[in-house]
Amino acid sequence: MVMLDADRLRERVETTWEGSIVPSLSEYIRIPALSPAFDANWEANGHIEAAVEHIAAWCRAQPIEGLTLEVHRLPGRTPLILMEVPGELDEVVLMYQHLDKQPEFVGWHEGLGPWEPVRRGDRLYGRGGADDGYGAYASLTAVRALQEQGLPHGHLKIIVEASEESGSPDLPAHLEALSDRIGSPSLVICLDSGAGDYDHLWLTTSLRGVIVGTLDVRVTSAGVHSGDAGGIIPSSFRIARRLLDRLEDPDTGRLTLDQLHVDIPTVRREQAEAAAAVLGDSVFTKFPFLDGVRPITEDPVEAILARTWRPSLEVTGADGLPATKDAGNVLRTSTTLALSIRVPPGVDASAAAEAVGALLTADPPHGAEVTWTVKHPADGFHAPPVSAWLRAALDTASQRHFGAPVQFMGEGGTIPFMQMLQVEFPEAEFMITGVLGPESNAHGPNEFTHIPCAKGVTSSVAEVLAAHAARHG
Repeated sequence: MVMLDADRLRERVETTWEGSIVPSLSEYIRIPALSPAFDANWEANGHIEAAVEHIAAWCRAQPIEGLTLEVHRLPGRTPLILMEVPGELDEVVLMYQHLDKQPEFVGWHEGLGPWEPVRRGDRLYGRGGADDGYGAYASLTAVRALQEQGLPHGHLKIIVEASEESGSPDLPAHLEALSDRIGSPSLVICLDSGAGDYDHLWLTTSLRGVIVGTLDVRVTSAGVHSGDAGGIIPSSFRIARRLLDRLEDPDTGRLTLDQLHVDIPTVRREQAEAAAAVLGDSVFTKFPFLDGVRPITEDPVEAILARTWRPSLEVTGADGLPATKDAGNVLRTSTTLALSIRVPPGVDASAAAEAVGALLTADPPHGAEVTWTVKHPADGFHAPPVSAWLRAALDTASQRHFGAPVQFMGEGGTIPFMQMLQVEFPEAEFMITGVLGPESNAHGPNEFTHIPCAKGVTSSVAEVLAAHAARHG
């Protein structure tokens, strides 16, 4: 049996990243391929199409035996790239990534911007590179490295979708149309997740779900001079604030609804303790706190559990509030708040969204007109136990390409496709990992791809693909 040459693997990955991936990924960063939730005219604007064609062109050019690529299209939905690479094994390996992006956001450092790629040392700055435009590049490079060494791999199905940042609304329709071609994967590899640091390979053990909705509070049909009506007309903002206090303890941030909580599994607590031993205070010091601002908890274990297995609320946007420079002495007609509620794995997001709505709209103060509109609920993901072969492959990969043991930790974000797959293929194993480590700041300003970490992840994917095939050897 041919054994994997780790040095040769690293050489291929290094050469491809520096000579081909970084230049192409930089051009991808220039494309403002906003997810449909943030660009209602995405089809007419053509940016998603440009990103699809850019990544597809790079993929088609790779010298990979048997590679086929199709841009799958459905009316009114974002396109999906489907690549297939036949393998020596009949078993299907499904590899997943996405190419749509979050909005620009504000606060980019001088000389940086969302659509202008800038490399500074190990970091390639720009929107979408790490979340997760690099995924298709890394996946195919891993496959190429195996084929160059004559190593077998499974039958690979590689998906690159274009609506993930909107909650993957278009993905189920594509999967239904392509179900016969995708088959039943025994292994799923996803490169859209986080890393506790850049010194280890990190396996994501869980993902929180999310409830995205809007709370709308209306009190009048027209704005009224505050000097005339102040003290008579209730403030829509005050009412909205009181309603949110029903949902969230204003002192601790703990969410009050039992339907939003689960019992944390013992194994995940133990893994949080192990991860905290590695990361220490960097679990919270990695965030850009202003001087004097303290985290909710300074216990690293509790911080990890808080961001992975406990619910949280954030007001992510507001309507009805003029900019401060335009604010007059007027009692406003309404306040509309965009809410993002992260929920732990095991919570039924749709049922929880209904419970949130019942809590927020019942008996509103002063009889205000209150509505709760759910944009999309998405369930979380809890990975099955890691098999012996996969654990060994992950450890080998991390030691070889990061120089340290693999680490296990949940992530606070949401990848809707993972839960979809788990429901449909309960026997599948999952390698969910990524390069979204400290300060990488996906969705916010100054997003960057940590290039050495991305190279290590690429090599690690090749190691796992080889081990997946070798277990039948």
